[in-house]
Amino acid sequence: MKSGLFSGEHLAEAATSPGMTLQNTKCVKYAVNGEMHARQGAMIAFRGDLQFERKGQGIGGMLKRAVTGEGLALMAVRGQGEAWFAHEAQNCFIVEIEQNDALTVNGRNVLCFDSTLSYEIKTVKGAGMTGGGLFNSVFSGYGKIALVCDGSPIVIPVSAQAPVFVDTDAVVGWSERLHTSLHRSQSFGSMMRGGSGEAVQLKLEGEGFVIVRPSELTPQKASAS
Repeated sequence: MKSGLFSGEHLAEAATSPGMTLQNTKCVKYAVNGEMHARQGAMIAFRGDLQFERKGQGIGGMLKRAVTGEGLALMAVRGQGEAWFAHEAQNCFIVEIEQNDALTVNGRNVLCFDSTLSYEIKTVKGAGMTGGGLFNSVFSGYGKIALVCDGSPIVIPVSAQAPVFVDTDAVVGWSERLHTSLHRSQSFGSMMRGGSGEAVQLKLEGEGFVIVRPSELTPQKASAS
């Protein structure tokens, strides 16, 4: 059988070393040799001897998820083999976190990550009940994390001289050392007249970066039961 479909661009070749790589812009391949973690429902194919198990967040994490609707529903993948992960054909990106680094990520943008990374669901400081939800996931340690984004993300440097203001529905993540607070960009009178639709932003100050997507939050698709 002949077709451009079978070209190297689309062919899934055997992995040469453990860990994650981009299969293409919409999919991450993970060569598992032990254990890794992924968002529940993100696995689209696998081969080899792998087991998939729902991973709990602990009592505190489950309470936060129940209150806010945010959080990170995870599964552990164990064994030896290869697995492919994707989410609604969104763009995929791999970030390598080094020792003494930490990355704050909105749970909806996490695809999969190395088991050497630790994560904790934390309050977004100064964000009240907004900021993409009251809680975001903070990853630290060392290893790689794959993120998904609806569109091509924009990485904006943040400095002490130039703080950045981001739409709370568009933010993907930011370097953990940044200081966060809420910023109101329109007057009460403007809001009473209907406003611009951009009333409150998340303000990030310090030295680091923030990742935003080129769209605001859209209604979640109903998941199949």
